[in-house]
Amino acid sequence: MLVTTTENVPGHTVRAVLGQAFGVVVRSRGIGGNITASLRSIVGGEIPEYTRLVEETRRHAIDRMVQNAATMGANAVVMMRFDSGEIAQSMNEVVAYGTAVILDPAPE
Repeated sequence: MLVTTTENVPGHTVRAVLGQAFGVVVRSRGIGGNITASLRSIVGGEIPEYTRLVEETRRHAIDRMVQNAATMGANAVVMMRFDSGEIAQSMNEVVAYGTAVILDPAPE
């Protein structure tokens, strides 16, 4: 399935708009990861434990969005975006969302 952040896909036309597709994931870092990340934050710089957590969570949210769009009969998701937030200071929520569509190759 094609997932794009753009509204239009070159070489294709939108045959049908099926509605909003989304994938939601809430994750928490374990106590060991939080302690390690806290120690790293003292000296500054990137905190790889949190970077990996966010990357994995975003990928999981996209996978769920694609599954939702496929269930709707879509072959693409356009205008894909992320939203994220914190829940109870220890959990990260990520939502991937976009418009589920059916694309056809553009006539030549």
